[in-house]
Amino acid sequence: MNFTFSDATFRNARIVTADAVFTGSLSTSQGLISALHAGAGGLAGEDWQGDYLLPGLVEVHTDNLEKHLMPRPRVDWPVLPAIVAHDAQIAAAGITSVLDAISVGDIDPDIVRLQALAACTSSLRAAAAAGVLRADHFLHLRLELAEPELLPLFEPFLADDRLKLVSLMDHTPGQRQWTDLSHYRVYVTGKRGWSEQKVDQMLDRLLERQQRYVAANRRQIIALCRRQAQPIPLATHDDTTAEHVHEGVAEGVSISEFPTTLLAARSAREHGLSIVMGAPNRVRGGSHSGNVSAGELARHGLLDILSSDYVPASLLQAAFLLQEDGYKLPQAIATVSRTPARLTGLYDRGEIATGLRADFIRVRLLHDVPLVLGVWKQGRQIA
Repeated sequence: MNFTFSDATFRNARIVTADAVFTGSLSTSQGLISALHAGAGGLAGEDWQGDYLLPGLVEVHTDNLEKHLMPRPRVDWPVLPAIVAHDAQIAAAGITSVLDAISVGDIDPDIVRLQALAACTSSLRAAAAAGVLRADHFLHLRLELAEPELLPLFEPFLADDRLKLVSLMDHTPGQRQWTDLSHYRVYVTGKRGWSEQKVDQMLDRLLERQQRYVAANRRQIIALCRRQAQPIPLATHDDTTAEHVHEGVAEGVSISEFPTTLLAARSAREHGLSIVMGAPNRVRGGSHSGNVSAGELARHGLLDILSSDYVPASLLQAAFLLQEDGYKLPQAIATVSRTPARLTGLYDRGEIATGLRADFIRVRLLHDVPLVLGVWKQGRQIA
């Protein structure tokens, strides 16, 4: 949104920094955090009555935009209204910077993802330029490696300054996320509206596409991303075995997204990869696909970043729940702010510290559930 900077002070807040929690005040100037003070009194300003003051959340992998583009199976929604509605929901969840995870290619050629790619990305830029978006929007391109037209679809985005992350995906049933085909059947019949007959018809076709395209597409995509003057961060997706992790490490991958087993997560940690898990997984207490739970990985110290995935409001709630898994509150909040910001090159935000952007949120606990009461970006309230 277009706005002018204004100076302000917020006092009597429970401030969470990278390594501490204290009651104090925060002041902003010219869109930045200009001062932090400990103590409940002394300064004039808006009284937050002991509510939490947290950094604005940083989201690296949300499918929420696609939900607005296709609110029901086979229902295409107008792109600009979908983007604005998605943005409003993101901001209301306390997310001030978001990597919209947009699929390039799909296992179903009739799905909205293929038709919407160009319109969606161009409309995101137009909406941002017009000043109608609340959050800062960047791109996370999710590359379906079995897509026959993947390279020509992807290459135009290499010069896009919004591109912050690329993930390498293979959703072919029978492996990775969909090792258990019964979970796969429930998913595609529910979300995609496939009949059982279509599932049966697609299984052979999807396996054939995997064998024809995945290996070659993967090699060429890795080479393209490495060739850039500023290499694009790469993530593997749904690692299940140690071999999956080893393959990614050899290719220069730095992030393991949603490992499906404890074994894969341990291998990722041994090789220095950052581990992303879904916030809905932690809130629900388990994976909807029957894979390893985010809570179990957290209890083993194997969770670095939470992603709201398909429920924006889950991001903050899951971060607070990490305290039950042994995380101190600053460490838990870092999984949804500082760590994802650093890994995607957004060094000017993601932490409550002087000199950084004044992106922060007001949060109150109600029956131990964190509720977002207000959202500020660059010192200006946006929700």
